[in-house]
Amino acid sequence: MDKKQPVLKTTDYIFIIAILAFLTPLLLFVLRSFDDNRLTSWKWIFTNAEINIFILILIPAIAFSYGLSRISFSRYKATFLFFASFLIAAVFWREAEVIVDTSRYFIQAKYLELYGIRYFIEEWGKDINIWTDLPVAPFFYGLIFRFFGETRLYIQIFTTTLFSLTVLLTYMIGKSLWDEDTGLYAGILLLGIPYLFTQVPLMLVDVLTMFFVTLSIFTFIKAMERGGYSMIIFSSIAVTLTFFSKYSTWLMLSVLAVIFAVYIIQGFQDESPDSGPKTREYLFRGGLVALISGLLIGAIFIYKYDIFTEQLGFIMIYQKPGLKRWGESFLSTFFFQIHPFISLAALYSVYSAFRRKDCKYVIVIWLIVLIFIFQIRRIRYVIPLFPMVTLMASYGLRELNSKQVKKFIVWSAVTTSLVLAFYVHLPFMENISMSNLKRAGEYLNRTNEQYMEVFSLKQGNSGVNPAISVPILDLFTSKRVIFKYNENAFQQPFEKIEKSSLRFTWEYKNPKFYETAEYSVENSAIVVISGDAASELPVYIKDKIKGRHLDRVFKTDNRVFRFRTMVRIYRTGPGESGVTIRKGELINGSGK
Repeated sequence: MDKKQPVLKTTDYIFIIAILAFLTPLLLFVLRSFDDNRLTSWKWIFTNAEINIFILILIPAIAFSYGLSRISFSRYKATFLFFASFLIAAVFWREAEVIVDTSRYFIQAKYLELYGIRYFIEEWGKDINIWTDLPVAPFFYGLIFRFFGETRLYIQIFTTTLFSLTVLLTYMIGKSLWDEDTGLYAGILLLGIPYLFTQVPLMLVDVLTMFFVTLSIFTFIKAMERGGYSMIIFSSIAVTLTFFSKYSTWLMLSVLAVIFAVYIIQGFQDESPDSGPKTREYLFRGGLVALISGLLIGAIFIYKYDIFTEQLGFIMIYQKPGLKRWGESFLSTFFFQIHPFISLAALYSVYSAFRRKDCKYVIVIWLIVLIFIFQIRRIRYVIPLFPMVTLMASYGLRELNSKQVKKFIVWSAVTTSLVLAFYVHLPFMENISMSNLKRAGEYLNRTNEQYMEVFSLKQGNSGVNPAISVPILDLFTSKRVIFKYNENAFQQPFEKIEKSSLRFTWEYKNPKFYETAEYSVENSAIVVISGDAASELPVYIKDKIKGRHLDRVFKTDNRVFRFRTMVRIYRTGPGESGVTIRKGELINGSGK
């Protein structure tokens, strides 16, 4: 009797996947009104003109995916993952700082740069205003500023390196728990999350947190498997750094208890007269990591006990209930901002793991379960867990027999996501009003003035304190910034800002390094940041710009967000081209 022939051949599956890879983004475009992401909603990033070209680009992208699926990466997998992810993410370095939270991390880092490590440690939470931040991210950013220079490029190299290392760690976790292919596909699938690329270049805490969470998981797995005092100490340090990266990581670190339990169970199952008492070894290794990391965390926590407890109290009464108001839907996060192939494969992996009775799978699904249990709907809080999502997806793909089909699914998700990221996300990010701060700062670096006095004008219903834009401008310029913050001029009724997600902007404290310096009209520029590039200037600014002419106006705006940062620059010298620009003449955001 002949064996039953398969209904579909590999080529048939490839064709079906290609059709689905083409239709999926088109379906999402049609349903874009359901995307409520606060930064890169499909409602905003697309225009009718863009979709036509986007469709055309998808076809060669899917064909390229097929070509990649036929290539074997039998050697240098780690090298490929690191450098491919780094080069792809580096394309987004031209993106501006589009989230106002940057100002907090920049100010904290600049304190370390100017006054040293000891000052930062002693004054963190005192003279250094910290809102609800933890010290790890600004500490590393401050070290970069102090030892390499206050240049955004160095920050971007650092954050992109952390992203690429996260891709590498994801591969290594999958390889350790299951097999090399599972790890490889999981690492590659991290490139299938378009939203992630918009965050990598930013001076924020989310990508750094993602790295440390993933590092903690990997090093603890290795500490449990191999032991050794060096790995146990390394794991303890990783846990400590994760703990002080972001308050949300305290919940995420519960995954270490899950890893510990999984290995204890495995130790009971594997013990035999020949293998020895594995459970006792696992207990010792896990207990030692808990002890060392507990001592490190405890020492730091006690040193800043008052500050931490005050922050925790504030988080409970402000941030915890606020997450319900500021959240985004799971549909947006897992289908619009993450490629649906990844989310569907991750969902299928639950059935696959249950059928296999694989207790190790609990390690990667644990944190995703917590997202749904605690209804964590803000995508920026989910970013550190993206590696677990791709590990779940890769695990789900293990059910497919054809290696080429698996690879084609992975690569089609990645290439179509990259088309979306490069062709749609990046142009959108470059035209957000905040990009004017970047272009103005870069232009000022090419001028002769040593000082710039900045004025940030009040905006109507933006909900943001405009003073918060000054540190972001400072990030992009090497000039000495002078900013006199008049708190009374921007004061808002408490009931108006009490529940605002941008309340921290109204609690802005002008850092001491923006205090008045001695300067003359000739060696200083006047910079005005406002919501309207043609708005009437207050009398006190008109007095300041006497003797200067309007040199540049940066007014790019895609009119999506209420808070706008239009920049006018007044100088005494000629413009960049050597031609003095007449007062009142407006120039576009490119400065041409």
